[in-house]
Amino acid sequence: MTMTVEPADDGTVVLNFGPQHPATHGTLRNILHLDGETIVKVEPEIGFLHTGFEKLGEHLNWQQYVTVTDRMNYFSPISNNIAWALSVEKLMGIEVTKRCAAYRVLLAEQSRISDHILSVGLQAMDLGAFSVFLYAFEERERFYDLWEMASGARFTPSITRIGGMMREIPDGFLDATAKVLDGIPNTLAEIETLLDRNRIFQKRTVGVGRLSRADAVSYGVTGPLLRASGEAYDVRRAFPYLNYDQYDFDVPTHAEGDVFARYRQRMLEIRESIKICRQVIASMPGGEMNVNDPRVTLPKKEDVYHKMESMIAHFKLLMEGHGIRPPAGEAYVPTEAPNGEMGFYVGSDGTDKPCRVRVRPPSFINYASFPKMVEGKLIADAVSCLGSLNVIAGELDR
Repeated sequence: MTMTVEPADDGTVVLNFGPQHPATHGTLRNILHLDGETIVKVEPEIGFLHTGFEKLGEHLNWQQYVTVTDRMNYFSPISNNIAWALSVEKLMGIEVTKRCAAYRVLLAEQSRISDHILSVGLQAMDLGAFSVFLYAFEERERFYDLWEMASGARFTPSITRIGGMMREIPDGFLDATAKVLDGIPNTLAEIETLLDRNRIFQKRTVGVGRLSRADAVSYGVTGPLLRASGEAYDVRRAFPYLNYDQYDFDVPTHAEGDVFARYRQRMLEIRESIKICRQVIASMPGGEMNVNDPRVTLPKKEDVYHKMESMIAHFKLLMEGHGIRPPAGEAYVPTEAPNGEMGFYVGSDGTDKPCRVRVRPPSFINYASFPKMVEGKLIADAVSCLGSLNVIAGELDR
């Protein structure tokens, strides 16, 4: 952190909190106006990781853009893949197969667990509890192994396709997922042992950064941040997609709305995601993974080699200037990503590329509540509050 040479006009001292500060991960800047160590005013500044993801969507075809969505929230890339695919499928009037829907739910909940547990680890690390981060990242590595098994890639799987998935469920994938799920409760118990009754952690989190239910709703925050303030809103329940209404899971909430409540909220949501994953594994439907729709689905490779029609269809779906061509129109599908409501607004003019792409990223909306949390608090509280938001800069700046 570096201090400006001159005080502000109102007599306060101005301090740059980030982007070099470790708690801002090199991507966020907050201009703090201080009276002593008390924060009087906060001016957030974003854009240090701006990559133009939305504009890129207007220069790539509908299928290619899947790889860009991975790079927005890189904590849970598969959730981004799914949100994009759902919007395009709505635009085209496509309903994926039951097997595909269940597989997407399984991967989405894996992403939620991975995102939440790493968020808890980073939140603890920002406050000095480095051991918790190591526990969390060990679990995340196990999910990397699963995603590598499913897609061949660990960090950016790019696993969805319009109308389905990149490939069938690999042999042994469901058993491997069940084995990973079996070990998570022990890790959660270890983390809770280290943090729940830790006097330092409690002093840094309990009662810090309160966001009332009314304020949370007013700022438009979603996800764990909203539910930790007492509002039981979850897109999976409010606007079910991928047959989420057929799964048994709770939407936990906390009334306190402070940093500690956000930590506890994510821990509870991990357990609910484990329940959903187990239900999917136990009831995975059979049948085809991809829809039988020549507008979006590649022919089987064997048919491409032996049938002229299949070879032509394969050529037209992949070649520049051809590809998927949704009808002219627009669509938006909200999804419950780990940080809150994630959705893509897509516009089509009937060509092979979108004419408009707009993202509703939860990190951007949630970050707007940061000044409300920290004004009137101490400098140290800014670190606690920022860690509890789990801001992902790729999604924030997009």
